[in-house]
Amino acid sequence: MLLYQPSNGYCYNSDTHFLYNFISINLEKFKNIKGDLLDIGSGSGILGLLVSRDYEKLSLNQCEIQNVFQEFSSRNAACNKIEAKMHKGSFLELNFDKQFDICVSNPPFYHSDVIKSENEIKRIARYNDNMPLRDFIKKVSKILKSNGKFFFCYDVKQLNEIIFYLKEYKLNIESLQFVHPKKDKDATLVLVYARKNSKSLLSVLKPVVVFEDEDFTQEVQEIYKKSSTHSIKVEV
Repeated sequence: MLLYQPSNGYCYNSDTHFLYNFISINLEKFKNIKGDLLDIGSGSGILGLLVSRDYEKLSLNQCEIQNVFQEFSSRNAACNKIEAKMHKGSFLELNFDKQFDICVSNPPFYHSDVIKSENEIKRIARYNDNMPLRDFIKKVSKILKSNGKFFFCYDVKQLNEIIFYLKEYKLNIESLQFVHPKKDKDATLVLVYARKNSKSLLSVLKPVVVFEDEDFTQEVQEIYKKSSTHSIKVEV
């Protein structure tokens, strides 16, 4: 998959690859994946495009607040011959004309008291000032169909809030996976799968360990191979 990205702005990283792999694992048990898919904060479009590539019966919708990334999402969809509808504006403020079967997102999750990037494009993409966790989850619950699926990644330090808000808005966690930089280091990222109005018990998947010494682990190499993406940096 060919993906154009800004050379001086926010670029997708390993978090998105890990989330894509997590989504794939959890969708394996379903025989017929179809319906409307929404990629919230689509950026370059990578996450929604990867899922749509694997599940051709899904109708891809992209939501993006920044003009430059609206263009990248649309350009990359066309480049990879995947039809997508772009919803331009803030996810929290947009009025969608339908509900969705699946929502996916690698949202801005750094807490607002963390030192911020001076680059405006990166700041909006990384920090949760523009999309606080509670508001994000509340809106997702509103636009998801009953039994709709919600996949996202977030800062593991905020897991207690994630669990609290998901429960508050009738989103039941069905699967979690933790990502560790190395096997002897604490987890830094959590991958979450929740379903609206579900009562299923929680499954915690084997953790992803990113590095062994200075190299990617075999598992991470396989995830990158499965994603099969090639990035092209362009000036904006």
